[in-house]
Amino acid sequence: MTRILLVDDEAAIRRGVRRFLEHQGFEVALAEDLSSARQQADQSAFDLLLADLRLPDGEGTALIGEYPRLPTVIMTSYASVPSAVEAMKSGAIDYIAKPFDHDALLLTLRAALRSSTHQRQDGAAPSDAAAQHGLIGDSPAIAILRQQIRKIAATDSTVLIRGESGTGKEVAARAIHTLSPRAAQPFIPVNCASIPEGLVEAELFGHAQGAYTGAVKARMGLIEAAHGGILFLDEIGELAPAAQARLLRVLQEGEIRPVGANQARKVDVRLLAATHRDLEAMIDAGEFRADLYYRLRVLELRIPPLRERLQDLDLLVSHFLAELEQRFGAPGLTLSDEARQRMQDYEWPGNVRELKNALERAVVLSEDSCIHWEHLGLARTGSETHSKASSLNEYFRRFVIENQDRMNETELARALGISRKTLWERRQRENLPRS
Repeated sequence: MTRILLVDDEAAIRRGVRRFLEHQGFEVALAEDLSSARQQADQSAFDLLLADLRLPDGEGTALIGEYPRLPTVIMTSYASVPSAVEAMKSGAIDYIAKPFDHDALLLTLRAALRSSTHQRQDGAAPSDAAAQHGLIGDSPAIAILRQQIRKIAATDSTVLIRGESGTGKEVAARAIHTLSPRAAQPFIPVNCASIPEGLVEAELFGHAQGAYTGAVKARMGLIEAAHGGILFLDEIGELAPAAQARLLRVLQEGEIRPVGANQARKVDVRLLAATHRDLEAMIDAGEFRADLYYRLRVLELRIPPLRERLQDLDLLVSHFLAELEQRFGAPGLTLSDEARQRMQDYEWPGNVRELKNALERAVVLSEDSCIHWEHLGLARTGSETHSKASSLNEYFRRFVIENQDRMNETELARALGISRKTLWERRQRENLPRS
């Protein structure tokens, strides 16, 4: 059995991740800081180290040099992604940004384990197991998607992944990486919407020492950190115009020039980009470069919304309920017949992410192991749906307007029970950008 040492100072994260990984067949040992991690690593053999970047007694990256034979994956917040990238150059196999979903975590760990043990032989046919995880279902839509991913993964072409919010675009991107010849190299995910506009170029391309106030030392950008591997740019439609022009040069010339640097550097990166926006309309409005669009759209992958593959609903529900049983220690979770029927009639505007969140909410609210429709907190159909959706939208607008001056984005998202990315997307739809 594969043994993983999980190091994180947050007890809730340790418990939740351990339950999920144990359900997937891993053996997991826990440590809350560097000291306890060293004790565990000295006493037992592990196949992989999963460590948080920031720990009470230092940085998780300190363990990389102390245990060079132990493959390491770093967990970090999006704000600390550059530090994690630097850690990868020091020996970490990969990193994953918090908050992450369990499917993305599993794909990351499996890819790390595979690259560390050299199970992939040159020219060997890749396994579909990791790519299928997260793309759960047996509908024709998912079967076609898996087939497309296998074909796309074998190439080195740029890919534009399109789909509504919550459909699993990053899961598809990680599956492409896992099945590609670059699987042993870095997979660097970047949410373009999460980087402040003034810092986009420095984050992506890096900067030279003294390039601007506060640049006390040169720093590698995320594109260069993905050298040899895959760069995944999520929400590419939110990329600032200046960054769009520089990204186009990377695709055309295969080189980057850090902010403030005089010389360009060659990079070997495969680019995957994703968006839920209408890029063609953005081109017509002058908001997105047509030449970049055509460079990105060499291959196109569409992730189907959940309403187009409702026959997968039972499999998805079973998968998420199994996860929740482990996380909450609540065995035997079931859905009432009414809940199953009404879920089939629901349109799922938030797609798989909405389903996952609804089931978690229901497990918390239900008084026993049987989940009823009212526990899911989903809108109704027809006029009731419109009325309830309008009410929810008004509540969202009022809550954000009343609290955004005293709460940051993380606090707002937590209070609303959604992710930072979902909060950002709702802000755009409701025309409530943070100043």
